[in-house]
Amino acid sequence: MSKAALKARAQVVRLLIPAGKAAPTPPVGPALGARGVKSMDFCKEFNARTAHIEPGVPIPTLITVQPDRTFTFITKTPPATYFLKQAAGIEKGTGKPGHEVTGTISLKHVYEIAKIKATDEHMKTLPLESIARMIVGSARSLGVQVVP
Repeated sequence: MSKAALKARAQVVRLLIPAGKAAPTPPVGPALGARGVKSMDFCKEFNARTAHIEPGVPIPTLITVQPDRTFTFITKTPPATYFLKQAAGIEKGTGKPGHEVTGTISLKHVYEIAKIKATDEHMKTLPLESIARMIVGSARSLGVQVVP
């Protein structure tokens, strides 16, 4: 492929942005500025689209930048670790997963988180039980114990 053909492809930028708090500062500004997108336009649209979510909740965002510098973006549900920390009431996970327990959550919490994550595009085809198992795995790596 020629260099021109490679440059003409859309680029995908993955960012974790706090809801309603997108600003043209790092990480948003440099990531989009390097691709020729006006970061202020993105920030206004992102903040408007996430206005219904509690401010500060981390939102994984996929931004597709076209060769003509236009962009589209998809927002996903917050990471499972965010929900697990909220449910367990902890600030951060353990330094030694499997050896230290930082908090506990019930199986009901796991299924509530799984229901929220099931709305994500890449999780729609998976059964709720599989998503719940992934949540339990994330909990284990955070040092959060799941009790029945």
